[in-house]
Amino acid sequence: MKIAIAQLNFFVGDFDGNLAKMLKAVEEAKSQGADLVAFPELATCGYPPRDFLEFDDFIRRAERSVQLLAEAAQGIAIAVGSPSRNPVIEGKDLFNSAYFLEDGKIKHVQHKALLPTYDVFDEYRYFEPAKEFKVVEFKGQKIALSICEDLWNLGNENPLYTVVPMDEMMPQKPDFILNLSASPFTYKHAKERIRVLKANVQRYKLPMIYCNQIGSQTEIIFDGGSLVVSPDGTIFEEMPYWQEMVKTFDLDTVVKGGQNVEQVKEKIPLIHDALVLGIRDYFGKLGFKQAILGLSGGIDSAVVAVLAARALGEDNVRGLLMPSQFSSDHSVNDARELAINLGMQYDIVPIEPVFNSYMTALEPHFWGHSFNIAEENIQARIRGMLVMAISNKFGNIVLNTTNKSEMAVGYGTLYGDMCGGLSVLADVYKTEVFELARYMNKDGIVIPENTITKPPSAELRPNQKDSDSLPEYDILDAILYQYIEKRQGPTEIIAMGFDEKTVRRALRLVNINEFKRHQAAPVLRVSPKAFGVGRRIPIVGKYLS
Repeated sequence: MKIAIAQLNFFVGDFDGNLAKMLKAVEEAKSQGADLVAFPELATCGYPPRDFLEFDDFIRRAERSVQLLAEAAQGIAIAVGSPSRNPVIEGKDLFNSAYFLEDGKIKHVQHKALLPTYDVFDEYRYFEPAKEFKVVEFKGQKIALSICEDLWNLGNENPLYTVVPMDEMMPQKPDFILNLSASPFTYKHAKERIRVLKANVQRYKLPMIYCNQIGSQTEIIFDGGSLVVSPDGTIFEEMPYWQEMVKTFDLDTVVKGGQNVEQVKEKIPLIHDALVLGIRDYFGKLGFKQAILGLSGGIDSAVVAVLAARALGEDNVRGLLMPSQFSSDHSVNDARELAINLGMQYDIVPIEPVFNSYMTALEPHFWGHSFNIAEENIQARIRGMLVMAISNKFGNIVLNTTNKSEMAVGYGTLYGDMCGGLSVLADVYKTEVFELARYMNKDGIVIPENTITKPPSAELRPNQKDSDSLPEYDILDAILYQYIEKRQGPTEIIAMGFDEKTVRRALRLVNINEFKRHQAAPVLRVSPKAFGVGRRIPIVGKYLS
């Protein structure tokens, strides 16, 4: 038997576009001699559809897509993910299902049993878990058809679940496992995914065909990396990351094994490629073409500019340099040099005259009070207003340049530098931003060296440095990682050797600035715990306050 994996980029709710893409892949699979072509989880409607699933018309259109795919299943079988209705009144109205289509008909439907409801996942909100598990027979082979998370409770090791779908199927003596997946990217998840798949194959002594999707759905990014695993637990094939592809595999050859193909997975290149894809899909799927951002001469805006240029093309990225009386000459020069290196448009709009007009208007009200954060935030908000003005006038979408360290401790101004349509670096710590900048310069200087080596500064008052009000970033980021990603409390973090005063201050800053994050632009997710839909913390809460 020859099986094609269709690793594709879907668009939530674009039934016609998703269907056309799959029908084209069916023809491609046929031309490669495939007997069966597999598509990812919820491919008809895109993943994650979220509350669109509550619209009856949305489900009808998904059903229509399945029917049209079934009609195309002539001379080739199709496995595809799509929502299906639960005919039983009790329980949720829908199943997350894998359809097996053959000879113009729906031959078999297997529902998903393990419904993740953690981090970015909320499937139990919509779906009823499967209660029955049956293999599907095709061309003399018995196929254990499963969906994504159904492989993630190996040996009942996951305390979230009480059933192991593959254990339920094994008495029926399947010949191979076919898993339809929508497995989101994090820089750690690719290795963990391979570990789990290998463990399944080693436990059941069966080959596995694992079909994952690629693409970005607002903040959630999918990397592809579909896998074919031989019964000896070795990787027969790992398909490319970040690329759409249809590729056919001969099952007999897979069973023989003898290969061990696995791509190198380095953290910073993965984050770089994920962010480029995230920007490209956010703009492409929403019909946007051009981006604008404030260029300060600092490392965050420089890295975002490079990512945007690589995602959208340098002609579609515009930088606004907005120096104040506190801006150093080298910051303006660094920003200009970056723009020239990238070949992107840039404009210089000094903000001192605007700032002075604010001060004149506010002088009677600020009388007797010294310069403080109020004046600093006015500068940030002037810059935000100017960037938004260009955005509105010319149709550019503003890219936010706040990094995760700043987002965590509130080192950003609402309605100022935190404005934007997409938060590009808000899941990338400051120390990782420096690593990204070095990676971007690996083939030649793109980001000026001075931008990378100078001390970080918001330049909102004379001689200001980030370290005036924050711990050094290598210390701060280590504390934040333990608190945000690892969910360690102050006692545990202090026990690791960090200074108690520094820990308590950093964690307090994280918690009291939750209100800012609730108003921030969507955050491209690249870590195991990003700000946004996967981290739900009360705005008003006393923990650590």
